Amino acid sequence: MFPNQRPRRLRSHPQLRRMVRETVLTTSDLVYPLFAVPGEGIAKEVSSMPGVFQLSVDKIVEEAKEVYDLGIPAIILFGIPADKDADATGAWHDHGIVQKAAAAVKQAVPDLLVIADTCLCEYTAHGHCGYLQVGDLSGRVLNDPTLELLKKTAVSQAQAGADIIAPSGMMDGFVQAVRAGLDAAGFEDTPIMSYAAKYASAYYGPFRDAADSAPQFGDRRTYQMDPGNGREAIKEIELDIAEGADMLMVKPALAYMDIIWRVKEATNLPVAAYNVSGEYAMVKAAALNGWIDEQRVVMETLTGFKRAGADMILTYHAKAAARWLSA
Repeated sequence: MFPNQRPRRLRSHPQLRRMVRETVLTTSDLVYPLFAVPGEGIAKEVSSMPGVFQLSVDKIVEEAKEVYDLGIPAIILFGIPADKDADATGAWHDHGIVQKAAAAVKQAVPDLLVIADTCLCEYTAHGHCGYLQVGDLSGRVLNDPTLELLKKTAVSQAQAGADIIAPSGMMDGFVQAVRAGLDAAGFEDTPIMSYAAKYASAYYGPFRDAADSAPQFGDRRTYQMDPGNGREAIKEIELDIAEGADMLMVKPALAYMDIIWRVKEATNLPVAAYNVSGEYAMVKAAALNGWIDEQRVVMETLTGFKRAGADMILTYHAKAAARWLSA
């Protein structure tokens, strides 16, 4: 039909390929996850995530400085408390581990954005994301009482210095509850990055090692999304937008690029993709065995997330990617 068109002409030279490239990954697209633990001088590598560590607050600050120097604009903090209980006290206490880490990072690197993961699974003795009915071993979380804990957690994180609140428990009405709590406490300008489409995924396994957050019984399928559902993701994002979300997240990313695309097409809000622990661990394992070229696979994957519609990518590869981008 078009006899004079030869697309290969535009691939004939490296500089020409750069000029016509449709999707460009930059360090500004990256967010680096960090795991904070009590103590001092602690850097404990996560066995299922080579290169990822549980870090005490002083080590978190060191990482934050390195991240900022690499040009990465933000970190997201997860906390592993010394003690866990039914009320997830460590999540919302003024001296909780995320609160301490957020305050220390903002003091040391004020221009680095701190995102606080606002969930309860790391802080409850049973490993679920909220209150459970006494004696119920199904893992069915009580929605409305949990909203009050999430609200308290979000406010305490903002008071500690968190720039962005990221509620991730997938409770009905969780964005509205967090927004109301933040506004009432004087944090009207603190944005919410909602885990709007968070799936009940097998890709979270290594994260549960890193955050010590595996459920003690049951599973999270009563509140996280079924992997077979796509239309439901649009319903979830519409609800979160109506409740006051400023940014939307799809988690995981690799098996859900179609969802990233559909979410981006359905809204004008920024969309984040979480390149989760299992996705990271598979790449690292294959690379360590010499089966793949780690740099090329990582950069191709991150570019794919952006091409699918992600405006920002939460990834454990962030530091390595930033170095490769600047080389």
